[in-house]
Amino acid sequence: MKIIGFNMGHDVSYAILEDGVPILHNELERFNRQKSSTGDGMQFMLDTCPKHLYEDADYAVHYKASKYYGGYPKASFNKIKSIVQRNGGDFIEPGHHQSHAAAAFFSSEFDESLIITFDGNGTENPQYLKAETRESLSGRFPKLHPWMTAFTVWSGKDNKIEELHIDPATFSWGGYYKRCTGVIFKLGAGHVTPKLKHLGFQGGTVMGMAALGNHEKYLSHFQNMLEGGLEPNPKDMKFLTSEADKSEQNRFDIAASLQYMFEKTIKQKIDPFVNEYIQNGGKNICLSGGVALNCVMGGAMLDWYPEIENIHHDPIPYDGGLAIGSARYLYHHMLDNPRIYNNQQNKTPYLGKTYIEDEVREAVEKMRAENKETMVVEQATDEVVIEKMIEKNIISVFGGGSESGRRALGNRSILADPRHADTKDIVNEKVKHRQWFRPFAPSIMREHVGEWFERDIDSPYMSFAIQWKEDKLDKVPAVVHFDGSARLQTVTKEENEWYYNFINKFYQQTGVPLVLNTSFNDREPIVETPEHAISTFWSTKIDYLYFRDYGILISKK
Repeated sequence: MKIIGFNMGHDVSYAILEDGVPILHNELERFNRQKSSTGDGMQFMLDTCPKHLYEDADYAVHYKASKYYGGYPKASFNKIKSIVQRNGGDFIEPGHHQSHAAAAFFSSEFDESLIITFDGNGTENPQYLKAETRESLSGRFPKLHPWMTAFTVWSGKDNKIEELHIDPATFSWGGYYKRCTGVIFKLGAGHVTPKLKHLGFQGGTVMGMAALGNHEKYLSHFQNMLEGGLEPNPKDMKFLTSEADKSEQNRFDIAASLQYMFEKTIKQKIDPFVNEYIQNGGKNICLSGGVALNCVMGGAMLDWYPEIENIHHDPIPYDGGLAIGSARYLYHHMLDNPRIYNNQQNKTPYLGKTYIEDEVREAVEKMRAENKETMVVEQATDEVVIEKMIEKNIISVFGGGSESGRRALGNRSILADPRHADTKDIVNEKVKHRQWFRPFAPSIMREHVGEWFERDIDSPYMSFAIQWKEDKLDKVPAVVHFDGSARLQTVTKEENEWYYNFINKFYQQTGVPLVLNTSFNDREPIVETPEHAISTFWSTKIDYLYFRDYGILISKK
């Protein structure tokens, strides 16, 4: 059985599930080079996906009820619908948070779990909600869309998910954080615009700033978060904006207060559901929605609920992952197909296209023809590249399928030796062109996490910020944030064999089982194609570009 899923509007994407397992997931921003791109996900698939992958699809899904949003683009929708109807299927529309919840739970290994979703907002399809849920929501808030929500709680068991709680959209953590990011800090706060081409949503910058601030200084001005309301209090916003303009330290303090209140109010909201779940013997939590990208909150949850044994994050928790989530909901919950366990492909984030050697060499030769005097191309091994990294060179790597999601995980990454304090500044200034305080992540061999961090956890998608052990801080200063934490990526051979082996080779040379990892980009989205990789390498001060599948190493004279 094959299902094609879409996300429309912003964070446009499409996905293909074959017998319940994702085989492809593409995001429009990777191709048009504009973050959080808006557009037609169906036409995007028709333009970029090989026809043989979708022409035999049994179903198509999109996460929100079209009748509430004025329908779909007519031409592309009719093409997609005709494909699946020709094959005996149909076009299905599960809800927004239903799809988030399905994306998280069905990519986990849990037989049962509490599922929590939180984001800016999204619309449910009442057709797929319990009758009592429809009755409780309808008419309660006449000024709001009756099926819109920014917070839901679900119960996952076997191949079913059932709603426990759906909040009317009277408050949105994702919306609040975005609003503060844009107004107070004057950073990108949403979808791409012509003037803010490369920015997208820069909430991660604010999260990084919080580590340098005093959270008590402006806390009273964020109390409005406790009282609810779709818009922040205008008086407080005006004051905080004025304060932020006065000094960098004020901005750090404001960010710290915002992050503190953000975590506090989320804990207050989810406490009743989590505590009841724990009392009934529950041990697992799944998280999805854009708010789940806040890795500082993810780390805090480990402290909030020590009785919980496992917290699983949706690999693509923001709306770009809904193409997969809605397809999973249809396959398991609606069509009653069994769960899929012990299948790395079912939970992998490496869902982009793998480029063959001819495609890579063609892109390399095209660039070399244009830069004969300055471009050096040679064959190299991992060992040669590691030696160059140890010599303090910055290495960009390209190989395998691109990572879906906001974070590079070794296939489209910039790597560096984490043992040097100035490496962080070099990468920020010469490559990423971003603020000096922004942290970098360590990618660490999974079996060594307990030796280096205060918690021994799985974090394959960089979902948790946790504390380094005190005696390790001075060994890898390039990946230690100002509060002694790091947003780590744990790496196993099963998840990414090449990357695991590469880190292991670095470990054998240095005694350090981790490397500095940041996304292969420069303010634009993560590179997707060999052409993108070469272009970004050429326009920055990265020292080497390594097409690791084919041993091609590029440098500049």
